Order: sequence, then C-alpha cells, then structure tokens
Amino acid sequence: TRRRLRHTECACYFQRCRMGVRNPHLHKGIAMRLVVSLFLVMVLARVSFGQADADAAAAEKVQAALDKAGKNRGQIETALTKVPQPERLAMRFLVENMPESDLQNLTSEFLLENVHEAHLAMAAAPWKDLVPPEIFLNNVLPYANVSERRDNWRKDFRSRFAPMVKDAKTPGEAAAILNNKIFPLLNVRYSTKRRRADQSPLESIESGLASCTGLSVVLIDACRAVGVPARFVGTPLWTNKSGNHSWVEVWDEGWHFTGAAEPAGDALDKAWFTGRAATALRDEPMHAIYAVSYKKTPMLFPMVWAGQESKVYGVNVTDRYTAKKEKLPDGYVQALFRIYQKNGDRCAANVTLLSGGKPVFQGKSKDERFDANDHLAAKVRQGEEYEVEIEHAGTKIRKKIKVGSNEKIFSYQLDPKLP
Repeated sequence: TRRRLRHTECACYFQRCRMGVRNPHLHKGIAMRLVVSLFLVMVLARVSFGQADADAAAAEKVQAALDKAGKNRGQIETALTKVPQPERLAMRFLVENMPESDLQNLTSEFLLENVHEAHLAMAAAPWKDLVPPEIFLNNVLPYANVSERRDNWRKDFRSRFAPMVKDAKTPGEAAAILNNKIFPLLNVRYSTKRRRADQSPLESIESGLASCTGLSVVLIDACRAVGVPARFVGTPLWTNKSGNHSWVEVWDEGWHFTGAAEPAGDALDKAWFTGRAATALRDEPMHAIYAVSYKKTPMLFPMVWAGQESKVYGVNVTDRYTAKKEKLPDGYVQALFRIYQKNGDRCAANVTLLSGGKPVFQGKSKDERFDANDHLAAKVRQGEEYEVEIEHAGTKIRKKIKVGSNEKIFSYQLDPKLP
C-alpha cells in the first residue's frame, strides 16, 4: 500500500512539474517546492535498485525537516537545490539533523557557504584520506556545537588558521598547534566574568573572555575550519561535586582529548582534569561524560547552562575516560564486539564467550547512547577458537571466532525481524 501511494505521489509530482514548464508565470515559491519535491520523489522512486527502505527514510527525514522550517522553508529548499552535486550528501545530512530553530532561521547563503568551505578545508588537509566520511559529516561539517549564536566563522577562520597548520601531518598535530597559538592571537582567555557560558566564537573574540564552554567552541571551530574533526565534550557535574566542565576531543585515528586554551605542549590526552574524569560514572547522568553529536541520537547532551529548552544530541563516552589501559598477559589479545539491528543501529545485546562449552566472558554490547568507537572488549587467547553467543530481545545467535596476534573487531547483525 505504501509503495502504491509513493508511485501515485510520484505521478502527481511529475504532472505538476510539467505544468510548471508550460506555465512561465508559475509562482517562484511554488516552482521551488516542485523542484525539492521532485528531488524527494526521485529518491523514493529507486525501488527497483533495492534502495527503497533507505531512500524512503532519507526522503522522509528531509521532508520532516522542511515541514519544521515554517516560513523559512524556502531558504532550506534553496540550499538543497543549489548545492553542487559533490556536496549534496553533506547538505542533506545538515538538513536532516538540523535543530528546529536553525531550520526556521538560517539562510541558504549561510548553509551553502558552510558546506562548500568544509569541503575545501577537507580537500586541502594532508590527512583527508584518513578521515572516514561519517566523521567528516558529524565533526567537520557542522556549523555549531551546542546552543551558541550561529556565527559565519568558517571562511574567516580558515584564512587565519590554515597557514598555522600547513606543515602539520596529522589532525592531532594540527589541533595541538591551534590550541597553542590561536588564543594568544585572538586575545581570548578564560574568565568567570564572561557575558554568558555558551558564547559564539565571535562573541568570545569581541569580549576577550570566555568560559570553558566558550573556549571549547572557539577551538573546535578553528579545528573544523582547517579540516580537523573535533567535537564538544563535557560532564554536568564531577563526582566530587566541584562543578561541571567542558573540553574538546579531536579525531586522529580515534578520539583524543585536550583542554581548550590549556595545551599540554604538543601532546593530546593530557589535562588537569584527567584524574577527575577517571572517577566519572557512566550510568549516573549527572556524573557521566558526554560528547556532542550533530547527528541525532537517542540521547540528549546535558547543557547545564541552557536547561531543557535547547535540544543538542550526544553520546556517552565515559568508559574511555574511566578505563585504565590494562596490560594484557602474554599470549592474550582483545576481541571487540559491536551488534547491529536491521536498521543499522547498535543495540545493547548480551554477549557470552564460551571455550569448550564453558562461559569464559560475559558482557553487554554498546548501543547508540555510546560513541561509535566504543566497543565491548573481551580478553582472549591468541589463535584459540571460541564460540560467541549473542542474545537480545528473545533472539539468540551463535558464531565461532578466532583472533590472531592483533585485536579484532567482530560485527554482527541480529535477526532482521528484530525490532
């Protein structure tokens, strides 16, 4: 029934578009909607190529975003139709996941420049081939971090900061250089006398003062402007109840942390809060550590300065800060597990490893509340065969695994009928 409806809609849209061609006086706004509608229907029409489910979901997300745009719908439609073909996926990603207030206020000019500048920065980065597409989309492309004012910072920051990192070979090296140099250059420092916690980069530059939140926003935007994937991280309250804190994570073949305007020389993963972060509690919302995700997730990032009026999504990254690197005994390596549902989302499944029919490890895989690189880890003997039992929502599967001399990630998809 749904597919018949889609085909009926498709025919109607094509008919309307033909009418628009014959009628040169068709209202400009209606014509623009027809173009966007045609784009959405073309996506939905790819049934014969086996893309029906994924494309229908994508089109529905874009349509839902347009419906939320209200009087600003025309600006979002213009951005979707005028974006060059190589940048179309990025624009669609922005629109699908865009906060409602941005859908109702951002201009097509702002969005088109942001997407184009992000692609230019990534193309010029020596590490461009090391950055996965999903990391680019979620951690280089976004124009904002949390609830800050939406400034058009990208082009200006790229012209200012690209020369600073021209000799950097890795995103981590570039981020460390930026953290050492940009704050003295911009004359911005930490102060509790800042105007507000969630200042935009230009607000912090204008006042010269910023909180840890404002400083983090500046560093993240500087990183993104030169093609360094970066994201906002923080905790609502340290376990010793001494306050909250925000900092920055940078992608360099994995996530690494640093304090904004608190560089540890050229090193990452060193900061004054390292010990305090190690006491965080993953399952206690007030004491966990979260990273912002522009892409929508089942979890909201807790913005203690903004209350509940602003929706920003996030992932729980506590385990990476609390886990101390365990030295494995000789002859052992790690087996990492990630379990997916049919729709591609990770789920929290019970995982049991058996050797000789006896359980030797039990744990729960990470679902979408956690970072995509946060996997369930088990210690196993090199070269030994194990049976892995995976159970979730009444569905159980069994597989055999063997790990060589290096750790290995095992990914499994559960029964397609699993909800």
